Amino acid sequence: MTEMISATVLLFLIMDPLGNLPIFMSVLKHLEPKRRRVIVIRELLIALLLMLLFLFAGERILSFLNLRSETVSISGGIIMFLIAIKMIFPSQEGSSSGLPAGEEPFLVPLAIPLVAGPSILATLMLLSHQYPHQIKHLVVALLIAWGLSVVILMQSTLFIRLLGDKGVNALERLMGLLLVMLSTQMFLDGVRAYLRS
Repeated sequence: MTEMISATVLLFLIMDPLGNLPIFMSVLKHLEPKRRRVIVIRELLIALLLMLLFLFAGERILSFLNLRSETVSISGGIIMFLIAIKMIFPSQEGSSSGLPAGEEPFLVPLAIPLVAGPSILATLMLLSHQYPHQIKHLVVALLIAWGLSVVILMQSTLFIRLLGDKGVNALERLMGLLLVMLSTQMFLDGVRAYLRS
């Protein structure tokens, strides 16, 4: 049970819905509210399918690529650490979506890499390798984290109105700080397992 709670918290922090709020809003600002909701749901469902694929096929992907779990743990920790540093110290340049004005996003950048980015996919592979007999619990943890992200992203205007830009930034920095600690733990676990083997 504690593993499921910590997996849920970890996955939610990596998805970083609060950090993604401003990007989602800037990418979708030219669309009508109804169309915006449809696109957010579509992109989040695509992200969920990809994450489930990596969760279920994680073990097979690792064995096919001949990767040891320590390698995934160390590299996942490094990627998560870099993402956490960006959350704590965001760049001053506004996030550009890379989309031509007026174009609807599909797959990129909302589903991939904002929600289903490389760090969460690496984490899901690692979790499926570490807990091969608890896949059901991991699916529940992923669905809870994803569901919380859906709620936050669907109510983006409400959250930004309630918290304000400064509140959203402060919360994202706090989440980044937690993610730094989790990524360091993941990295150290990988190093420890590698030295043992």
